[in-house]
Amino acid sequence: MGAIGFIGAGNMAEAIIGGILKKGLYAPQDILIYDVRPERMKELSSSRGVGIAGTPQDLVRDSRVVILAVKPDKVTPVLEGVKDVLGGKLVISIAAGVPIQSIQAVIGSDSKVIRVMPNTPALVLEGMSALCASKSCSEDDIQTACAIFSAIGRCAMVEEKIMNAVTALSGSGPAYCFLFIEALADGGVRAGLPRDLAMELAAATVRGAATMVLETAKHPGVLKDMVTSPGGTTIEGVSILESKGFRSAVMDAVFAAYVKAGKLAS
Repeated sequence: MGAIGFIGAGNMAEAIIGGILKKGLYAPQDILIYDVRPERMKELSSSRGVGIAGTPQDLVRDSRVVILAVKPDKVTPVLEGVKDVLGGKLVISIAAGVPIQSIQAVIGSDSKVIRVMPNTPALVLEGMSALCASKSCSEDDIQTACAIFSAIGRCAMVEEKIMNAVTALSGSGPAYCFLFIEALADGGVRAGLPRDLAMELAAATVRGAATMVLETAKHPGVLKDMVTSPGGTTIEGVSILESKGFRSAVMDAVFAAYVKAGKLAS
């Protein structure tokens, strides 16, 4: 696949590196990193065996694929500094809210750019990433990106016009899930469970339920009905959630995040 370079060596970059090494997509010697924090580069090089580039320009020259793993406000300055050596390279950006057009405005309208919205479960290789590509990307470029992000979980190709909705759902969604897990555990504690046991039961329950949705391909409503016996305990709890507007609150939260993502992108 050729060498891959990471400009930015934060948590998400480390997660991707860990995934592609585990999957055997790249060898450590085929991975380069650059970060403004020398101590971070040394730490990641020591733990993963990857190479350190002296400058962003050196990294780009020696890489076929360049992953921008920097904060959104750093994308343009970074690209300005390396655009003269980016010709023909595949640029993958994981900077939230930065459209392909903004990247191409700096490095050229015919450049090969793939925009990715990963989420934080990628840190434990259970991520969900949405990808969209510029028209100049080949099928090989897209397959390369899909292979990289499949190494940290699941990935799906989408149209860029729905990327803000992706951000609102899978990008922000882990926070909603963490709140739910915490609330489940608090309910268990209220009912008399020890805190550590309640947290384990809550987290494992959510993980198991999510796996059932993904692996059975059944509608969540069907799976819910499998648990809610007539006159049983579960329907009592469901009734309370419905009376408190649980589903509408979640829907409103996702839509509010979508609106905010649009404002940030513009």
